[in-house]
Amino acid sequence: MELCGGAGHSKEIVKRLSDKGLLIGIDRDEEALNVAKERLKEYKNVIYYHGNHDEIENILEELKIEKVDGILLDLGVSSYQLDEKSRGFSYLGDNILDMRMDKSQDLDAKKVINTYSEIELSRIFFEYGEEKFSKNIAKKICEKRKIKEIESTKELVDIIEEVLPSWSKNRDSHPAKRVFQALRIEVNNEIKPLFDTVVSSIKCLKPSGRLCIITFHSLEDRAVKNAYVNQEGRCVCPPGLPYCVCGYKSEGKIITKKPILPSDKEMRENSRSKSAKLRIFEKK
Repeated sequence: MELCGGAGHSKEIVKRLSDKGLLIGIDRDEEALNVAKERLKEYKNVIYYHGNHDEIENILEELKIEKVDGILLDLGVSSYQLDEKSRGFSYLGDNILDMRMDKSQDLDAKKVINTYSEIELSRIFFEYGEEKFSKNIAKKICEKRKIKEIESTKELVDIIEEVLPSWSKNRDSHPAKRVFQALRIEVNNEIKPLFDTVVSSIKCLKPSGRLCIITFHSLEDRAVKNAYVNQEGRCVCPPGLPYCVCGYKSEGKIITKKPILPSDKEMRENSRSKSAKLRIFEKK
């Protein structure tokens, strides 16, 4: 049995399962689930679940499944969501500020931009987007929204470009990329639960089962790496003791000491894979 968080990328997994195998596709985005259902309609060994991988233990309990053989978590925003401009994930074009992976939730990017304090906005731009000019951007947003509510992606991009010094716009990426990443992470609460999600996922594995996680930016990758190290465990006893007295417990081992990166061929064929990193953990 395989479990996949991010149901839109599961066709190859289903093909590799035997007739007795079962794939559970979990996604917060009902539209992504519908796309997956259409792509996998010829397969009968798939369960589609509208939910969040943060709740993986509860989901399996509800499905009356005790343990699984493997889990793949494909984190972050999907190509489908980026390409669907009306969802407001992209800084290209002119669309309503939204960025919700789960469209049933109340908090969206528009609410964050128009209701968060200047200090809060500056913090999320810096922490989640690593934006050097976070304070200046937050200040300008608060000035602009006093005159008129900020409603569209283009309005926000224009504000960011107005604030950034000309020399900074020569960086490789779009000037709004870091702020849009930060907003998306805040709206969807992508980082805070990630450590616990890794721990819960490992608990759900059978012995020798593997957890594979694909990340797309440094904050995600760091959180996953730290969680893996924590779950692998290590003895902290002073050197020279004849036996371990610290009582450390290991849940398994890290298979990838360094993350697996996309090949040159894959990056040429899919430019969005350039920032992808895959880390694997095996349950004890």
